[in-house]
Amino acid sequence: MTSPHCGTPALIREADHGTPAKPGGAPVSLTIDGRQVTVPAGTSVMRAASEAGIDIPRLCATDSLNPFGSCRLCLVEIQGRRGTPASCTTPVAEGMQVCTQNPRLAKLRKGVMELYISDHPLDCLTCPANGNCELQTMAGTVGLRDVRYGFDGENHLRQEKDTSNPYFTFDPSKCIVCSRCVRACEDIQGTFALTIQGRGFDSKVSPGAAQTFMDSDCVSCGACVQACPTATLSENSIIEHGQPEHSVITTCAYCGVGCSFKAEMQGETVVRMVPYKDGGANEGHSCVKGRFAFGYATHSDRITTPMIRDKISDPWTPVSWETAIGFAAERFKAIQARYGKDAIGGITSSRCTNEEVYVVQKAIRAAFGTNNVDTCARVCHSPTGYGLSKTFGTSAGTQDFRSVEQADVVMVIGANPTDGHPVFASRLKKRLRAGARLIVVDPRRIDLVRSPHIKADYHLQLQPGANVALVNALAHVIVSEGLENRAFIAERCDEADFAYWLEFIRDPRHAPEAVESLTGIPAADLRGAARLYATGGNAAIYYGLGVTEHSQGSTMVIGMANLAMLTGNIGREGVGINPLRGQNNVQGSCDMGSFPHEFPGYRHVSDDTVRALFEVVWGTALSPEPGLRIPNMFDAALAGTYRGLYVQGEDIAQSDPNTQHVTSALESLDCLVVQDLFLNETAAFAHVFLPGTSFLEKDGTFTNAERRINRVRPVMASKTGKAEWQVTCELATAMGYPMHYDSAAGIMDEIARVTPTFRGVSFDLLDRKGSVQWPCNDAAPDGTPTMHIGGFVRGKGRFMITEFVPSDERTSRFFPLILTTGRILSQYNVGAQTRRTDNVAWHPEDILEIHPHDAEQRGIQDGEMVSLASRMGATTLRACLSDRMPQGVVYTTFHHPVTGANVVTTDHSDWATNCPEYKRTAVQVTRSNQASDWQVQKQDADSERRRIAPPAAE
Repeated sequence: MTSPHCGTPALIREADHGTPAKPGGAPVSLTIDGRQVTVPAGTSVMRAASEAGIDIPRLCATDSLNPFGSCRLCLVEIQGRRGTPASCTTPVAEGMQVCTQNPRLAKLRKGVMELYISDHPLDCLTCPANGNCELQTMAGTVGLRDVRYGFDGENHLRQEKDTSNPYFTFDPSKCIVCSRCVRACEDIQGTFALTIQGRGFDSKVSPGAAQTFMDSDCVSCGACVQACPTATLSENSIIEHGQPEHSVITTCAYCGVGCSFKAEMQGETVVRMVPYKDGGANEGHSCVKGRFAFGYATHSDRITTPMIRDKISDPWTPVSWETAIGFAAERFKAIQARYGKDAIGGITSSRCTNEEVYVVQKAIRAAFGTNNVDTCARVCHSPTGYGLSKTFGTSAGTQDFRSVEQADVVMVIGANPTDGHPVFASRLKKRLRAGARLIVVDPRRIDLVRSPHIKADYHLQLQPGANVALVNALAHVIVSEGLENRAFIAERCDEADFAYWLEFIRDPRHAPEAVESLTGIPAADLRGAARLYATGGNAAIYYGLGVTEHSQGSTMVIGMANLAMLTGNIGREGVGINPLRGQNNVQGSCDMGSFPHEFPGYRHVSDDTVRALFEVVWGTALSPEPGLRIPNMFDAALAGTYRGLYVQGEDIAQSDPNTQHVTSALESLDCLVVQDLFLNETAAFAHVFLPGTSFLEKDGTFTNAERRINRVRPVMASKTGKAEWQVTCELATAMGYPMHYDSAAGIMDEIARVTPTFRGVSFDLLDRKGSVQWPCNDAAPDGTPTMHIGGFVRGKGRFMITEFVPSDERTSRFFPLILTTGRILSQYNVGAQTRRTDNVAWHPEDILEIHPHDAEQRGIQDGEMVSLASRMGATTLRACLSDRMPQGVVYTTFHHPVTGANVVTTDHSDWATNCPEYKRTAVQVTRSNQASDWQVQKQDADSERRRIAPPAAE
């Protein structure tokens, strides 16, 4: 087999040592089949043998699961011990002498295998697992040639298949009841959706209480499918296409966890995506999106030919790349000639690679001659960058994901990991089952509050918008009860800043009793949570958009940083402040200089020394003036001073707040260039469409929420004929700034040259190491899993005042409810990708969760259509009665454009970064049997778009 990262493509088969490693134990020496072996104490005999190159037959054992000892195939003999113990459950001992192969063991194993085969279909030639079936392999390994018992007795061969799941089939006739699927669901995923029903001969795997997979609690993560040693659980893609013939290691393009996958291929057809065991972020686990929802990349809706039109009411005209790029460049140059160089700009994508984002922001600064560049991180995690840079000195999370395994207390604030970051959630749930304590701060009762074998110690169900009041109260309790870590503060933090903050936080107005009316949280619960966080051992904070998407998002990030410094929970494993980034490359898009005031590496454009460095490398003069943020771009467009926009891989017409304001701004532009996979909502207002590439065609890197830089490798040729960075370079060149790279690796080399935290990063390094976490430079050549060890990047940690300022968005007699928004497991962001897969089976429409009391007051029944109206607009969607939300609060997702949840969200935003206040909108909900005015207008517009769309888009 060739290297996983280079050479002739081959099918990558990862080593499976049968049982998990036991690192850290004292060395133990033993003899296995005459070979001297030394392994850590606690290692199983099976693993010790495997690491020595001796394979012991097995079926129930795999190194991703704890040993179970049920198949009885891995029997060995140990000198001085009676019987034939299972090697998977037997730990090594000093001086142990093990025999794994002799006539007695061979006879026993063959007898065991006979029993399995006597109750198993003999359809190997037509079985989807043929050629990759552990049962088939083990039958050959033990030399089974005949079954003495015959096949006429009672058996399970006529059991019906369960085909309810769109991605895999359950064939119980092929089940050997090894329990690997059940254990994977429990130990790896933590859902506990599978069980073994019955006893003895009647034992069988069952999802839930004899339900189908689709009706059960199964979340379709694929762990059971991956664990199955037979064809009992088979991917439908394998059933359709057969076994793959080569693999490529790449990175998932969904959430900010950044899972590594083996794309298993037949030619250029992806047969399946298998989570890679050596992936630093996921270590062999996955979720339904990364594992199965990759079909959008080859969906018929994809546009692969450039298109132009003079007016947005005109039909699209497919053209050559040269024509489309020339058309865009001439329009942009004409705008600048009439209105000035700052009349155009661009928005980078958090779904594109670091290299693609870097090239776009460079083109805008160097070719367009303006700093009018921003990124969709503006509307999600820009407060993270601001708050953490001000307090710690860096704009990123402090830990790697493995760190949670050392946490004793975990506080989850404004995040729903089981839906938004499910692979991290599985790791977190495993730690909670092992004894860690949990505090959940969220208006909604997310699954982590209570799920199988997990129960939060505290669910602080606060009112949306009261985050800062809550974090101040937590700090007040810690200070007033003397629970702060004075030694840490004295050594690591600025003394004057702390003294000033201490006077502020001691004020009785921050006491839990004083803020109870603001937060809605009983004072006793808040005090208990504060004590637990301060005294429970290693305490870690993980947070999401429920923190940042508020008018005080930056203040709340600062407040959490204050809390971590106050208790000394920073600078080691098991602690820290950890943002759970929403999209796959939110961190990277920020690192690459996508904000209008910062070059790559978060260095201000007004810094003469920094700017001079970029001017030398880029070969042109650069503006020292910060450019426009996204909201400013919209306002300037409506004012007539901003006329041209280049949008890379973002659907701002669906994702940004106050949809009607956004679309009015887009409609007023003289030239809108959209680069994407599909004709999205934003493309309805575009004059130029430049087709993009899916992650399966990209060559580059993503940076995940833990600062991990992962390689993205192409598994198929670009369907557009070009890499996205090539298109941007050609546009820059047509604008008069020659820009060229030979490869994505060359772009990374330039990034490393101009960005201190990336100084040591190269494709060669990533191919050798798999991944690294920045900073990666001369001081940290292997990367930095944990930040701020021994000292903060800025020197001394800075405590900052976090005054609570109520949102300007208030309820009223006409809008008495508060709307907050979020995501759901099966869908992703605006749904452009997941809606074009079978994931729609779980979430075919956005729904409005409303408390039964609020519904009863309005005469609303479960499943009825309702109008959701705010001061901005209204939409119609289906109601779901749920006590997940407290009275007075409603919740919906934003995955479907037909719903248009952002029609009702407002222009209120974070005071420091303009991150929109998605999480607090005053609304009214009423019964409705018709579409809203906005939806009617959208339906008419969609009909017109279909009329003028090119044939390829229909």
